[in-house]
Amino acid sequence: MEKRVGVSFIALGLLLTIVPIAVAVRGGFSSGRKEFDETRRNLLANDLGITPPMGWNSWNHFNCKIDEKTIKETADALVATGLVKLGYEYVNIDDCWAEINRDEKGTLVAKKSTFPSGIKALADYVHSKGLKLGIYSDAGYFTCSKTMPGSLGHEEKDAKTFASWGIDYLKYDNCNNDGSRPTDRYPVMTRALMKAGRPIFFSLCEWGDMHPALWGSKVGNSWRTTNDIADTWDSMMSRADMNDVYAQYARPGGWNDPDMLEVGNGGMTNDEYIVHFSIWAISKAPLLIGCDVRNTTKETLDIIGNKEVIAVNQDPLGVQAKKVRSEGDQEIWAGPLSDYRVALLLVNRGPWRYSVTANWDDIGLPTGTVVEARDLWEHKTLEKRFVGSLSATMDSHACKMYILKPIS
Repeated sequence: MEKRVGVSFIALGLLLTIVPIAVAVRGGFSSGRKEFDETRRNLLANDLGITPPMGWNSWNHFNCKIDEKTIKETADALVATGLVKLGYEYVNIDDCWAEINRDEKGTLVAKKSTFPSGIKALADYVHSKGLKLGIYSDAGYFTCSKTMPGSLGHEEKDAKTFASWGIDYLKYDNCNNDGSRPTDRYPVMTRALMKAGRPIFFSLCEWGDMHPALWGSKVGNSWRTTNDIADTWDSMMSRADMNDVYAQYARPGGWNDPDMLEVGNGGMTNDEYIVHFSIWAISKAPLLIGCDVRNTTKETLDIIGNKEVIAVNQDPLGVQAKKVRSEGDQEIWAGPLSDYRVALLLVNRGPWRYSVTANWDDIGLPTGTVVEARDLWEHKTLEKRFVGSLSATMDSHACKMYILKPIS
């Protein structure tokens, strides 16, 4: 498996280097560059995802057991809990929403037993709540569940259908395809969406197979860097590790996606869910809730509703933090924020209580800088001023998250 991935990485890197050169040589440098820039402009013209998307997705909790009642009630719950006011605006339907066969005109048809009113009526309802509706398809002949058609060969038809229904977000999976490269199949849907007449956030879900961080910014607004997450500590942390590799490629309009949130689904402790949410936030990952928000606990709402941590994720500078130092099970994550501030996350992924120290030269601050530290989970500004370093002691599978503000 490692050999295949390594070869893929090298081959794709060579491809990205050679193709623009080949275009320039074939048609002259200026005409080739013009052709390249024109394509790039066309594929990036939806102006969406200036900050990472926030919302909810049905898959992690419900899998295929979804219906229009659940989607409507989820929209209601996002409003009732106040989550919509914090930025959670997308209500995303995942796999299993359509009939196995298209209609006589080749159009996707909502499953009559679970979505009897149709997707347009559902979109109208969601929009009436001040929210946006997302939907799911696949760059293959069938979706991953094999219960509904994919969009391969039907990209323009499906993009226009989604636009006519009022869809705002498309998650596009990679199952049951024809064996061709994602770099060939995904741009077809990109072009179809750009011609559909409605801005639709395009989420590439090709599982990091061909390192979409290297080419995704020209094709979509976010790209999965990992396989599916599970509601366990090991799965969550491994996705964080894989996503961290591509930090330099995230930027406003295009984000690395380590998969949806598991917070509230019951497989991790409260401290582990706080680590989960903190890493996703500082990594500028999409914040897509994956639990049943209709029946969630106060503890879960306190995590996904932490305004200060959300603000780190939505910071307009749009720079993904990195794991800047790792000593055994102790990790330091850091990244710049607007107004010369620094987001700092200390993580203890080991089995025992432990102290972690972040030194300024590891996190991008001049050594003599005096900072004010805001604890984002305690919601308090520490009285002490820090120079050169900051230390904290944490329980097993716990974290401390700060914003450091230089004051002199």
